[in-house]
Amino acid sequence: MLSNLTNEISPLTLVVMSVERYVAVCYPLRHSTLVTIRNTEVAIVGVWVFSSLNVLTKVILLLMFPFQNLESLEMRDFCARENMLLDRISDDYHKAFTYFLFVSAGVAVTSSYIGVMIAARFASTNKASARRAPLSKVVQRIVLVRIQIVLYVCIVIFPRCLSALIYGIRDQTIRPILICYLCCR
Repeated sequence: MLSNLTNEISPLTLVVMSVERYVAVCYPLRHSTLVTIRNTEVAIVGVWVFSSLNVLTKVILLLMFPFQNLESLEMRDFCARENMLLDRISDDYHKAFTYFLFVSAGVAVTSSYIGVMIAARFASTNKASARRAPLSKVVQRIVLVRIQIVLYVCIVIFPRCLSALIYGIRDQTIRPILICYLCCR
């Protein structure tokens, strides 16, 4: 439950960070009134409550499963989240929540970055700098695990690094060091 909670908090935190960057770039005069300590606390609590309610719902759906009808509680396959979705309702809930989270987070992050790029294009005098701104049955298990690892890196780890990379490139003191390390020097 804890790993599931932190997995869902991460993309929502990235959404809040991208919205904050959008407000900072597109509404710089109102940024200090909109992004206050109180509003930041509310955003953090909102992310935690939303993710906690989802985990609590999954636990309730798991507890509603009729375990007495199973012949054994032993897990015969490798331990994975998909093996914990025992009935159709919990599987449908997991898919619906994941799709909702992915689409809404994707729309929020994409629209905020597009807004920042448009604002940067209009604010920039140098136009060139503004432009820079069911397979498990078919595939063998090891290939499936490797695909999962690649997707985990691309979907979970890379966006976290991307946000830090964007903030690092914007900072004039960190930029030379970051470029040096990115170029393997």
